[in-house]
Amino acid sequence: MYFVGRRVIPRVLHYTAHTGSRELFRLSVLAIALGTAFGAAKLFDVSFALGAFFAGMILAESQLSQRAAEETLPLRDAFAVLFFVSVGMLFDPAILLREPLAVTATVMIIVFGKPLAAFLIVRGLFRRPLRTAFTIAASLAQIGEFSFILAGLGLTLGMISEVARDLILAGAMISIVVNPAVFLLAGALNRRFAGDSSEDEDTETATGPEAEPQEPTKKTGHVVLVGYGRVGRVIAEALREEGAETVIVDELPSNTTLARERGWEAFTGNAVTEEMLALTNVAAARLLFIAIPDGFEAGQIAEKTKARKPDIEIIARAHSDAEAEHLSTYGADHVVMGEREIAYGMIAATPRDKAPETP
Repeated sequence: MYFVGRRVIPRVLHYTAHTGSRELFRLSVLAIALGTAFGAAKLFDVSFALGAFFAGMILAESQLSQRAAEETLPLRDAFAVLFFVSVGMLFDPAILLREPLAVTATVMIIVFGKPLAAFLIVRGLFRRPLRTAFTIAASLAQIGEFSFILAGLGLTLGMISEVARDLILAGAMISIVVNPAVFLLAGALNRRFAGDSSEDEDTETATGPEAEPQEPTKKTGHVVLVGYGRVGRVIAEALREEGAETVIVDELPSNTTLARERGWEAFTGNAVTEEMLALTNVAAARLLFIAIPDGFEAGQIAEKTKARKPDIEIIARAHSDAEAEHLSTYGADHVVMGEREIAYGMIAATPRDKAPETP
């Protein structure tokens, strides 16, 4: 996990991404995932399902994990269907009649016990806002895939009985069904106790149950700025001086909140998604600035933007020659590398009488 997962596999993924072949990248992701799962099952004598869990952890170490998830989405959906069908076949509905009290106790522990413990830890121990505590508590009001893996291992090793496994399956299925209602309850508790206090603004997420729907921009011929960090804010102020119509995208709600306070139209989310490309209307934009520090994710944004509007001008940032080459390959028209610009600036700042003589 440490040597191969953190060092070798990310480099393999980056190398295949540099080839520009989507098919080769997809094949490498599948080979790594299945190979890791099979190898873990054979070498450490664990189940194939637990090996697949290890494979997911290893792939998550790469900066390209999001793209890997996108490329394998159809296969993941197919395996998810097979997984839940197989779990449904293992479930014995008669347990609901044989052990009604035990099933009720199991569901109560999952739906109320775990969330209550999580709420007390998040709120009491870590002193996080109420909105965060309610959201995390609601998120933990169910059990899923990993519990099935542990139950299967426990049954194989003789640590639990078949009745206990059936109780776990029943509790999991019921908790998954009622989880949307739990999120609705968490939303009501948020409105009742947390309200709209400022302490919760920094913890609000774009995908949480309290997120407000974002309306697409009506701008055309505008500039799209991805990233409102230190670099993005400088770019935004320069665009303001030029009077350019600008739309900002950032994954951090705190950044987009700040952008809106400064008068910008801003969206919270990942700019590589089709939804965000539609919200910012990049198909009608004239210029795209990619100010995020992740060069590989920036390459995906450039690639998808060019697919929507081939003639759009894209300016991106990079930290190395490899990143600059990657961005250019995927559609960036101009790539600015920080170290190179610092060197140019230092040379330009050198007084003429102190500049080195040209031989």
